[in-house]
Amino acid sequence: MLLFVGLGNPGRAYADNRHNIGFMAIASIARETSAPVFRTKFQSLASEISLAGERVTLLLPQTYMNESGRAVGEAARYLKIEPKDIVVFHDELDLPPGKVRVKSGGGNAGHNGLKSITAHIGNDYRRVRLGIGHPGDRALVHNYVLGDFAKSEAPWVEALCGAIAGNAGLLAKGDDDAFQTRIFKVMEAAGFGKDGPG
Repeated sequence: MLLFVGLGNPGRAYADNRHNIGFMAIASIARETSAPVFRTKFQSLASEISLAGERVTLLLPQTYMNESGRAVGEAARYLKIEPKDIVVFHDELDLPPGKVRVKSGGGNAGHNGLKSITAHIGNDYRRVRLGIGHPGDRALVHNYVLGDFAKSEAPWVEALCGAIAGNAGLLAKGDDDAFQTRIFKVMEAAGFGKDGPG
């Protein structure tokens, strides 16, 4: 059993925020796998799918970003899932738009959702870092991440979420390097090259 967690804030007002790209990625996986309807559980919306022969619970915490760990911790305890079998999809300011990096453990780079999860389950979970780019000035970060993706960004956001959904089985099998490589190739083929869109 694995736990795939998308990070974001609940509610229509936040749905298209850059901070919610984790939610978007999980929604894409749900569509790709014809997941059952999400139900309220573990202070989250949850569904269960089969992916590459593994049972995977998809989780969208409804606690708001800064308290994501409460939901993840509750789900992990109930489902008896170890941190190494938890994959968290989140926005990453330090990667160009459309880039993806997968890592286990490590720092939280000031991401409050990750800080909360680490506080509840430790640091040994896997992270899928989804690049959203940086506004260039720390003073602008808050409004940038809580701002909606621009219409001009929609093509790469959709391409990225589609690529993640189409290759999520590699994550389920623990083949993080192959997943990362595959996303890079899909994005490059879609015209979003090594430096990101544009």
